[in-house]
Amino acid sequence: MDFPVERVRGKVLSPGEEEAYDEERSGFQSGYRHRPDVIVCATGPDDVCAAVEYAGAHKLPLAVQATGHGLASPVHGGVLVSTRRMAEVRVDAAARTARIGAGVRWGQVVEEAARFGLAPLSGSGPGVGAVSYTLHGGIGLMARQYGYAADHVRSIDVVTADARLRHVTPDSEPDLFWALRGGGGKFGVVTGLEIGLMPVGQFYGGRLIFDGELVEDVLEGWRQWTETVPEELTSSVTVLGYPDIPVLPEHLRGRYVAQVQVVHNGSQAEGERLVEPLRAIGPRLEETLRTIPYAESADVYREPDQPHAYQGGNVLLGGGGLGLPDKAAVRSVLQLTGPGAPAMTVLSLRHLGGALGREPEVPNAVGHRDARYLLGVLSMTEGADPVALRALQERVFEVVAPWTVGSNLNFRYGRAAQAVPGGVRAAHDPDDYRRLAGLKALLDPVGLFGSG
Repeated sequence: MDFPVERVRGKVLSPGEEEAYDEERSGFQSGYRHRPDVIVCATGPDDVCAAVEYAGAHKLPLAVQATGHGLASPVHGGVLVSTRRMAEVRVDAAARTARIGAGVRWGQVVEEAARFGLAPLSGSGPGVGAVSYTLHGGIGLMARQYGYAADHVRSIDVVTADARLRHVTPDSEPDLFWALRGGGGKFGVVTGLEIGLMPVGQFYGGRLIFDGELVEDVLEGWRQWTETVPEELTSSVTVLGYPDIPVLPEHLRGRYVAQVQVVHNGSQAEGERLVEPLRAIGPRLEETLRTIPYAESADVYREPDQPHAYQGGNVLLGGGGLGLPDKAAVRSVLQLTGPGAPAMTVLSLRHLGGALGREPEVPNAVGHRDARYLLGVLSMTEGADPVALRALQERVFEVVAPWTVGSNLNFRYGRAAQAVPGGVRAAHDPDDYRRLAGLKALLDPVGLFGSG
């Protein structure tokens, strides 16, 4: 392609440069990869502006990749902007803020903020890209106390379809500031954010892992328990079958388990008192509850850090006065996602409410704040039939449809994300979706950054 390489400081790669091209388009998600005609390895906003101008002039699709975790809609042809080199983090301890570049991963922010006794509203995996996570809402480890990560964005630098770099604040461009925080990445290429940090240096938390024979008891006991806990406690349940591989502890290899993840921003004594009902459910295969420095927060979920192939989606449950799935529905979901599934499948439930249910001081586009839980389904796809996995996910969502109020833009991965009922529209309240669609048509009328 005739990309003007002299206009950018970073490298420009094409499919003919196989080794460098393949390395640049690869990410954490190994099951789906972008196949662009050109990759711009951006080193700063000027490189991004040049890439957007070129794509717009030639009417080419444009995608962005920092870490490659989500990758629900890989671009074929067109331009890929790789932002992994834009990885600067600057903490202002006095203001309790951080400036983060487009390629920053949460682990970097956690490390820098911890030096000052502060913490970002990061999620369960330190390798996740901080900017994309935040643009899609961001349900973090302390979400019930502090709300969505998008609620704490102070300013945004974004290159829009006119190839113009804009510094977006509540005062400079209120509509775009509203849309970018929780509306996803379809309005431009965000090159950096200023985010708020929380005065948290440590917390009480970890995991309680129960044998698969107790899965139904764990889910019901956890559900009842969540109705009693304070906002300072955020938790989830993950049900999965561990593979039988040497890297895992012997007592977990090949076992089907239910694990409860707990983060309590309070004293160990109070945390111990709060988790006692969970311990009463039954014996644990493993328990890691302790006082944890926020710098070691990845220890709560201990998610895999090596690239692999997967697909998944989510629905939000229990808002709008609806109740929660009954025991028969829960049993059906467990049968679909359990050891008999066509591939290793992870079922997760996250407790919402608290600050997640309240609008921030400056409202944003995050939808369905009255939802009480998020149900996610994630399947490993290597060697599996993708059609069967999508059918599995669709069936799970059918089972819980009577209690579903929408979905969340986070936790959507690969082709199975298309199985989420209602698509992107389901992530927003109807009036907000119309407002987002109107702004999208105004700022990106040709759909340079994709649809939705």
